[in-house]
Amino acid sequence: MGVMTQYIYPKGREFKVVEIDRESVAYLNEAFPKLREGIISADFLRMDLAEVFGGRHFVLTGNYPYDISSQIFFKMLDNRDLIPCCTGMIQHEVAQRIAAAPGSKAYGILSVMIQAYYDVEYLFMVDEHVFNPPPKVKSAVIRMTRNSTAHLDCNEKLFKTLVKSLFGQRRKMIRVSIKQLFSEPPAPDFFNHPFMTKRPEQLTIQQFVELTNYLCDYIPQQK
Repeated sequence: MGVMTQYIYPKGREFKVVEIDRESVAYLNEAFPKLREGIISADFLRMDLAEVFGGRHFVLTGNYPYDISSQIFFKMLDNRDLIPCCTGMIQHEVAQRIAAAPGSKAYGILSVMIQAYYDVEYLFMVDEHVFNPPPKVKSAVIRMTRNSTAHLDCNEKLFKTLVKSLFGQRRKMIRVSIKQLFSEPPAPDFFNHPFMTKRPEQLTIQQFVELTNYLCDYIPQQK
């Protein structure tokens, strides 16, 4: 219903909105007639973001649909060279996971993948009673600002695979869950690395990079 648009549009910045619901698009066209050329009726997850502003940088913001917020942020990561800042409201628990530090229960795939490339700020919580109708969950506003990491010092594809695989079995020690990445059992000395007795939530991003490089020595095709 243009809840955010009504405040952003008057600032005079180049501005585009993406909406998949046809009734909402019709409402936006009627409520903001001068914005019609900037209203994109599409599925954000299927869009080529390089085409939105002709390959130029843009800030991504929104009251993100809670059921696909993680997918939106993974798309942000895939287009991180275009998006220097992302902000908005998401489910409180997801915001906690994104901002979580190593060693906490909330620390996981989203924490590692996003913090590898963005500085995360948990700004404030939004109580469910300010919504009509009130949802069953609390919300939170976060801001993610691109950091100076252009590329991780490792095979980034393997890094992503490793992080997802280990957190898929987060209760197990790494020496157990990492076996799924091998088509054949690795050499026995592979398990001598000190990280093997840890659990994934105990590793920092830099330690995941170190483990990725170590893994590359045993999976040569990943280099």
